[in-house]
Amino acid sequence: MFSKETYIRRRRQLAERISRGGIILLPANSEAPANYPNNTYHFRQDSTFLYFFGLQQPDYVGIIDVDSGETTLYGDDVTMDDIIWMGPQPSVSAQAAEVGITSTAPLAALPEVLTKAIRCGRPVHFLPPYRAERTLRIARWLGLNPESVAAHISIELALAVVSLRESKDSDEIAELERAAAIGYEMHTTAMSLCRPGRVEREIAGAIEGVALSRGAGVSFPSIVSQHGETLHNHNYSGILEAGRLLLVDAGAETTMNYCSDYTRTIPVSGRFTTRQKEVYNIVLAANARAFELSRPDTFYKDIHLEAARVLTRGLKDLGLMRGDIDEAVAAGAYSLFMPHGIGHSMGLDVHDMEDIGEKYVGYDLETQRSTELGLSSLRIGRRLRTGFVMTVEPGIYFIPAYIAKWKKEGICTPFINFDKAEEYIGFGGIRIEDNILITPDGNRMLGQHRAPATVEEIETWMAEHREP
Repeated sequence: MFSKETYIRRRRQLAERISRGGIILLPANSEAPANYPNNTYHFRQDSTFLYFFGLQQPDYVGIIDVDSGETTLYGDDVTMDDIIWMGPQPSVSAQAAEVGITSTAPLAALPEVLTKAIRCGRPVHFLPPYRAERTLRIARWLGLNPESVAAHISIELALAVVSLRESKDSDEIAELERAAAIGYEMHTTAMSLCRPGRVEREIAGAIEGVALSRGAGVSFPSIVSQHGETLHNHNYSGILEAGRLLLVDAGAETTMNYCSDYTRTIPVSGRFTTRQKEVYNIVLAANARAFELSRPDTFYKDIHLEAARVLTRGLKDLGLMRGDIDEAVAAGAYSLFMPHGIGHSMGLDVHDMEDIGEKYVGYDLETQRSTELGLSSLRIGRRLRTGFVMTVEPGIYFIPAYIAKWKKEGICTPFINFDKAEEYIGFGGIRIEDNILITPDGNRMLGQHRAPATVEEIETWMAEHREP
């Protein structure tokens, strides 16, 4: 938890950004049952509630009165039954005081407060709910049909929250550095354990153990797979085979829930084949080019397109693409091999604030999301600002079904050598991902150490640290 002054300042700044007045409704998350009510998933607090209230307690609700400036925390003190199972717990008022709140009330008092505001014609501002139970609670509190809740979200609140959370302050950057350090240990652990005969699950379990022992666990379900061509592959059943590549996309959360997100692609045998090295170095060059260009006032869409040019040039050199490079990029032909964007925002969420909506986080009045091939999956295209934390994650993938679809439908035929692409089926995929902070004069990588990234660094690390 940060200082109470931090949370007081954040709540004051939020209220100042709401011009219409009224009250701001910010619920915490609730426990979510895994397979029966008392066996819940690991609790993860709502990130916006964390940002403004800093408390890890489920079922609390924060109300900020925009007109009076008063904040009230609604929640119930634990019962004796709770104490028997959980031990002594601090009271709602004691927790509120830790984050600079003097007004508290039981949850049962909340509906009347909201009803009174509505009767008086005061706006009730709330963000898009991303859990069903929250949608139902908001519907009940505000007298809405659950299906109409999304139509009543406050765009003004969404924009205000994004404007505060998008640029990280020094305290947040320190937490993100801690998350980066855990991510480094996760990926170097994976490199040390990677060898033929090992099951993917063993590596996934080991690196997730690192995340839990050093922080609050993983920032998203880890991807540990020899089938790197499947972008979000959560099947860990494969047995590692010499000559194949293992893609590891994994990150951690600190105990304050700030995130990291890294990807490394490593040779199971400890050394890259010539073909693997050729493709890997193209991806690495695109990664480096994105770093080179990332700075304030640069559009992330332009960085994506420049990385695409690097990929296209490299793939053309290998005979996989053809034609004019700029024309191929403009046509989106590179997206056969990289069907995702160059990166995303990161902070309290691994995809920061995407629960609020990508159209508010990744785009704005200056930049609208494209529907064009190659750009439609770009999560952020807007102008970068100092304090933004971004992932940089170019990749090249050989997806059999996707190659077959493009060939059958004649998509970008002038730019793709389909016969050559089919020779790479079974190759898998390569992604290289790092986390950067946008600084006033450019950017810097988060983390004291960068996990081995070049062919030489990876091969040397595995030769010196891999388990026998």
